Amino acid sequence: MTLLTVDNLTVSFPTADGTVQAVRGLSFSVDSGKTLGVVGESGSGKSVSALTMLGLNPGGDTTGSAKFNGRELLTMRKEELQKIRGAEIAMIFQDPLSSLHPHFRVGWQIAEAIRAHGDFSKDEAMNQAVELLRLVSIPQPERRIQAYPHEMSGGMRQRVMIAMALALKPKLLIADEPTTALDATVQAQLMELLIQMQREVGMAMIIITHDLGVIASIADEVLVMYAGRACENADARSLFFQPHHPYTRGLLGSVPSSTGVVGSRLVPIVGAPPSLINVPSGCGFHPRCPFAMDTCIDDQPDLNSIPAGVDHTSACWLPAEMTGVGIATDTARQRYAASHRTARAAKLPGVVAANADSAVYA
Repeated sequence: MTLLTVDNLTVSFPTADGTVQAVRGLSFSVDSGKTLGVVGESGSGKSVSALTMLGLNPGGDTTGSAKFNGRELLTMRKEELQKIRGAEIAMIFQDPLSSLHPHFRVGWQIAEAIRAHGDFSKDEAMNQAVELLRLVSIPQPERRIQAYPHEMSGGMRQRVMIAMALALKPKLLIADEPTTALDATVQAQLMELLIQMQREVGMAMIIITHDLGVIASIADEVLVMYAGRACENADARSLFFQPHHPYTRGLLGSVPSSTGVVGSRLVPIVGAPPSLINVPSGCGFHPRCPFAMDTCIDDQPDLNSIPAGVDHTSACWLPAEMTGVGIATDTARQRYAASHRTARAAKLPGVVAANADSAVYA
């Protein structure tokens, strides 16, 4: 059953320098009990999309649709949205220090969220807060509920945010960089906790992260974003083993052993993400793409079906059958792109770098 459907979402922010096109025509869906992983570099629109659905971007100009259980979130009245936030849709924010109120103890803040959506006494809510802190592996939770946010480490604050988000067993959990500041052991424990909660209550999850290792361990489906748009969407296995979009291929190529080639070196993606005030024409990734062609400069590709994987789509002008990782696949991409490229595209930074190193990502 589809729990959340986002259709053609656009979010922009007027500034003195121009309009920031933070999200540009984003569409995706999440089913109950499933996990969607959203990946991409900083500034790709991942967090803005999530905050907009919860009505937490008041300064943005928003169009499109975001339906949760058949209810339109983007046009919902503030009072109705407040009833949904926390109880039905919970969010783990990226920066716990700025998300927790500095003047209140963490136990009080967790208890407040519990009492806002249920008929609980103060003592009952505080007892639940203690158990939630114990659930997320915070030592001595009876003492820690009396601590202020600044008295806790970054990892502990992050765990407090996770405890608060799980307090009411929401139908949808949006986790924005949930493993930031956590060591590997605690990270694994909390990922297992999220999976357990998902099994118990049928909770859907959206995991926003830069960590492809987290995505590989928990996600059912993966959405790759770049410059405010979706560039590839596939089930997790297809995305890791049969990627189509060069940006997805670049992300995998910059992660240790993601290609399964032992001893291979890491290759960074050339350049930096573009300014969302002046987004490049055509495909937003074309200045950095090693396989860029003339059509990539002029025309913006839509998400098209890719035969490798179920419901696999990619917004790229390369042929749909050119999927996978490794030297052979990259060589085929190079040859195809070179035969459809003139001197104009040959001067792009990504193409120049690729011609200087025939291995590209492999």
